[in-house]
Amino acid sequence: MQSVALPRARILSARGAVSAVDPDRWYVAPAEGVAGEIRVPGDKSVSHRSLMLGGIADGVTTVDGFLESEDCLATLKALRALGVAIERPHATSLRIQGVGAHGLRGVDFALDMGNAGTAMRLFMGLLAGQSFDSTLVGDSSLMRRPMERAAAPLRLMGARIETREGRPPVLIRGTTALQSIDFRMPVASAQVKSAVLLAALRAQGVTRVTEPAPTRDHTERMLAGFGVELVREGPTVSLRGGQRLQGTHIDVPADFSSAAFFMVAGCIARAGSLTLRGVGMNPTRTGLLDILRAMGADIEVTGLATRGPEPIADLLIRPSALRGIEVPQALVPLAIDEFPVFFIAAACANGPSLLRGAEELRVKESDRLAVMSQGLTALGVEHHLLPDGMQLAGCGNSYGPAFRGGRIDSHGDHRIAMSFAVASLRAAADIEILDTANVATSFPGFAELARGCGLRLREVPATDASR
Repeated sequence: MQSVALPRARILSARGAVSAVDPDRWYVAPAEGVAGEIRVPGDKSVSHRSLMLGGIADGVTTVDGFLESEDCLATLKALRALGVAIERPHATSLRIQGVGAHGLRGVDFALDMGNAGTAMRLFMGLLAGQSFDSTLVGDSSLMRRPMERAAAPLRLMGARIETREGRPPVLIRGTTALQSIDFRMPVASAQVKSAVLLAALRAQGVTRVTEPAPTRDHTERMLAGFGVELVREGPTVSLRGGQRLQGTHIDVPADFSSAAFFMVAGCIARAGSLTLRGVGMNPTRTGLLDILRAMGADIEVTGLATRGPEPIADLLIRPSALRGIEVPQALVPLAIDEFPVFFIAAACANGPSLLRGAEELRVKESDRLAVMSQGLTALGVEHHLLPDGMQLAGCGNSYGPAFRGGRIDSHGDHRIAMSFAVASLRAAADIEILDTANVATSFPGFAELARGCGLRLREVPATDASR
């Protein structure tokens, strides 16, 4: 493991004034139900990759449905700094003038990824074979997150990457001598897989990546959409280096991970029904749907179609008498981002639920297992925290209160904050949620959509909360 001192460099900020103000908080009162038709914002994973692949393609790439979140804007600003011309005719539309395989240019300042772990790890692969040095930094949360799992296989390819005791800042030394590798991933991770595949575009020979379990395959689907030939043989994906990407058009589906909060809301509500439009249904992302259905959730999938490389559908969710579940291990990597809100569903279920094999939750924007456990304790939920998961007793009834009121510290984790907002649908009293500003990193407009379908959510800037 290598260490690096942060260079004396200007930092390209993608976060505007958000990091300079006090965090916000939410007050969420109990509500009877949810109803309506909504479309959640565009998929974050697809939005990141649209920018990166469009940036190194030959010709123009157009994007509709782009997620205008802080995480994705960090990627956009970094690519602009690296010489990619990106126009925004509308907030959710992009026109990217690709610079080709060799057109990125170095900068004399650190590129700020904000809170975006996806962006940092994918940029590690994208920049590993460039001729110039690059430095990647992030906000206080991202600077604590592990980067060695992505750095290690890239070093095997010849990349010169340094970290500070395995964490950012990440210094990528310029090199153009990447070699292909046969890499067996020790832990299932779509971000590590994607970093290796992006580096493989500039490597000599054929790179092979073998997964221990399926992970989201947006990178493979989108590379194919840009004209790159990949071969999938069971758990192994192969890519020949030196291929050039061709500009294309991308329709970004609604983000399944964002839709997950409303899926659970519709299931645990006492009344109403909720329709989610145009949700991405990539089978490597829909683990939570399978879990909820196994718990007895009344979720109807309609209008399944393919838009570009990604399948989409509408989801109709009705109140459901959920049963406890032992989450199948095969579904854990396919629902890793959705487990915070799964814990809310499990707390409302009749009978115990058990999640194991989810130690990845310990190294997300927060230690999501520990922070969710703290929040569940504050709301009176019987559960047992495990090193790699959680056991929940379930509330033992279908529609009565599963949570008491209380104060939750989200620790700046967007998915924690939104999960406990959903819990208000089965709460006996108000829930106060602290440190919610980072919801903008993945789901701008969540509070408005939540209120529109029935949640009684009130936003209060922290500077006003004590008045």
